[in-house]
Amino acid sequence: MELPVKQPSTVPTPAVNAFDKPYHLLGKSFKLISILEAVLDPLVVIAVLAACMVFYRHAFERHYMILGIIAFSLSFPGNVGFHERTRRMVRKLLTNWLMFLLILGGFGISTGYASSFTRSLLLAWAIATPFAQIGCHLMLRWMLPKMIARHVHQRRVVIAGVNEVGVQLMRQFESNPYLNTRVLGFFDDRASIRLKELGTMPMLGRMSTLAEYMKHNDVEAIYLALPMAAQPRILQLLDELKDTTASIYFVPDIFMTDLIQGRLDNVGPMPVLAVCDTPFNGTSGLVKRLSDVLISSIILLLASPILLLLAIAVKLSSPGPVIFKQRRYGLDGKEILVYKFRSMTTADNGDVVKQATKNDSRITPLGAFLRKSSLDELPQFINVLQGRMSIVGPRPHAVAHNETYRKLVKGYMVRHKVKPGITGWAQVSGYRGETETIDKMAKRIEYDLEYLRNWSLGFDLWIMIKTALVVLNDKKAY
Repeated sequence: MELPVKQPSTVPTPAVNAFDKPYHLLGKSFKLISILEAVLDPLVVIAVLAACMVFYRHAFERHYMILGIIAFSLSFPGNVGFHERTRRMVRKLLTNWLMFLLILGGFGISTGYASSFTRSLLLAWAIATPFAQIGCHLMLRWMLPKMIARHVHQRRVVIAGVNEVGVQLMRQFESNPYLNTRVLGFFDDRASIRLKELGTMPMLGRMSTLAEYMKHNDVEAIYLALPMAAQPRILQLLDELKDTTASIYFVPDIFMTDLIQGRLDNVGPMPVLAVCDTPFNGTSGLVKRLSDVLISSIILLLASPILLLLAIAVKLSSPGPVIFKQRRYGLDGKEILVYKFRSMTTADNGDVVKQATKNDSRITPLGAFLRKSSLDELPQFINVLQGRMSIVGPRPHAVAHNETYRKLVKGYMVRHKVKPGITGWAQVSGYRGETETIDKMAKRIEYDLEYLRNWSLGFDLWIMIKTALVVLNDKKAY
């Protein structure tokens, strides 16, 4: 194979952790983008506060400066990436700001500090900030790719291995303008005529020619998209590439599996890869528990008169207990008792449990109203205080249903890596109520696993907001 003429060399991109997200692997321009993602939202928060003070002709007094410092601290770093879809960007910005207002407003009211500020100014700041943040993100999403393409050196990379991992990696580089990366081509030991997945992407040679190609071409990074089963070949390649100054990244095929909270961790000095883990480790678990206890306590306190009236209504409407206790699987697949206001004439809790269906004869007239309005779920806030459940999480199924579906739906039991919830991402995404087909249950599990992968406190808040909207207009509850 004839090798192209050597091009002038450039300083290679420093090697970084291969398990980081792709947009953190790409040199100085992308470090700047990461910094911009971190500071944009906090700076907009401060800028809008200052603009409101100018509009209301308010002096920049000390307590407003303190408010600005607190506001910056609470909103830093921003967690909304420019690469994220617009809908997700808007959702995250709105929930982040709502959490910010709840925390800051709660502190201000409880301490009396809020009375030091002009109410109309704070209201204008609260309303204007999320619109300003969304506007800035949209503007930068339009400007940055043009600026990067015009002023930033395009990063040149090659991929070793034409397979599902390698092709997907190529498509990520091609579709994400913030990566500003040009894939020069692929190396593989198979004949190029068999590699139809590449489209117009050139085959540069066999694996044995990769080291020589690197000596004669300006390439800043090599991505080894080889299966883990090819360990001897990988070690041989790494040995051959010791003479190159390019960064080398290994992209194992394990990333094509359905990772749950996948990340690089350490056991002492030894790196380990988390393939399936709970999102609630360390401080995340503490934040989740504190928010559950706080919100549940407030709801139970405010709803106590309603709970009493509903208990009396259930007792008078039909014979049977007021509270129905059903065996369900909780955290780590351990059995728990879940509380509900009884809505049926029967209390199925054995080895066979029939799901409620439309026009189900077992549902009492009052039970139909309770199920439609989700008021039958109110006692589950007691389960949350007990630590058996969370406000948001995968909905718990009857033990009998679990034993059936765990054999039929891939990844079904993974949802038990977290506490079950009163509401969940599947329920607000259209998968509430009866799952009369395997496909519907599989889709519900898909949403549950997406929740585990992407959990954040803002995500929980968004699900709570959507739950309120769904309950008001839901035709699937019966």
